[in-house]
Amino acid sequence: MTSILIKKLIKNYKNTGNSRVRESYGKFASIVGITSNLLLFIIKITVGLLFNSISIIADAVNNLSDSGSSLVTLLGFKLSGKPADANHPFGHQRMEYISGLAVSFIILFLGLQLIQSAFEKILHPELPQFSMISVVILIASILIKLWQCLFYRKIGKTINSLTLVATSIDSRNDIIATASVLVATIVTYLTGFNLDGYMGMVVALFIIFSGINLVRETISPLLGMSPTNKLVDRIYKKILGYEHIIGLHDLIIHNYGESKTYASIHCEVPAELDCLISHSVIDQIERDFLKDMHIHLIIHMDPVITDDEKTNILKQKVEQAIATISSDIHIHDFRVVWGFNHSNLIFDVVVPFDVEWSNEELKIMITTEIYKINPTYHAVITIDYNHYVPDQDAFSV
Repeated sequence: MTSILIKKLIKNYKNTGNSRVRESYGKFASIVGITSNLLLFIIKITVGLLFNSISIIADAVNNLSDSGSSLVTLLGFKLSGKPADANHPFGHQRMEYISGLAVSFIILFLGLQLIQSAFEKILHPELPQFSMISVVILIASILIKLWQCLFYRKIGKTINSLTLVATSIDSRNDIIATASVLVATIVTYLTGFNLDGYMGMVVALFIIFSGINLVRETISPLLGMSPTNKLVDRIYKKILGYEHIIGLHDLIIHNYGESKTYASIHCEVPAELDCLISHSVIDQIERDFLKDMHIHLIIHMDPVITDDEKTNILKQKVEQAIATISSDIHIHDFRVVWGFNHSNLIFDVVVPFDVEWSNEELKIMITTEIYKINPTYHAVITIDYNHYVPDQDAFSV
């Protein structure tokens, strides 16, 4: 059903890398969400008021918040589709994340309001009237929410939208909440024990926890998230597949939306190779990344002396010495200034963010290991931090 609607309503639906197509997907999902959730709200609020059920009313308000969330999401996709301008040279696609954050706060606010209503119902309980109509409505709501969950998840994964994937999770949570209301309605009718206020409280708390999780998930891309290991591996493997590229380091990725990714990296090339040839290879890589992966890649070229056997042997010894400290620590930009009384070993050390030592402690530990190789060696160390350092040997071709 969803696939048929996508094919009929979205032009060039397969080209999800295009910002206009992506915007069309977002608008389509948002309009469906607004319509279906508003319909559920009208039906449930009517039933809840007629039969005096705070839990059904709470569930109805939850659907209203979902409808409002879809409206905010629609606005977010609309604004994120605006082209780049002088004040926003990287475009407006992060508006999608901002709209997701707004949705999260709406959910939190409504959850707090419902807690107050449920608490009043617990203190002053009124037995709700049982009706098969309310049971049928709740069952129908669960089925509609199940369809919504699958609908949002399919589109969210198709266009890689954090907002729509989160909306899918919210719909899944709604299924659990509505099922809880249904159970409370039946148990209250069969036993006479009034669970209405308590279940309303459970639904309200569920909404709040869902809102907190959504806030956390939408803030992360705004602050700047680390790239996935899968993406880093793919970038390393692709670049190392080019002739004359012998090493990589200092990969940085900035995301300004799913189709707006900027990255920079240092590529090591043989120093003895003609610089015009190296530059040509670098240019080709940058063009290929924009074409194949929609990544605006900027490469810094690092010439590396490869025909100095003495330096290469020493580098291997330093790498082995550092490996005794931690296998997660790597080096790059290794060079040596040979002297008569002492020699300077100059290199960068890449460590993960969760390393247990401070920069100074690391430098002392590494310097101590290098002194063991030769006490005339002086280490000049620069510490770099990286969330993930691939094993370049695994990608060698």
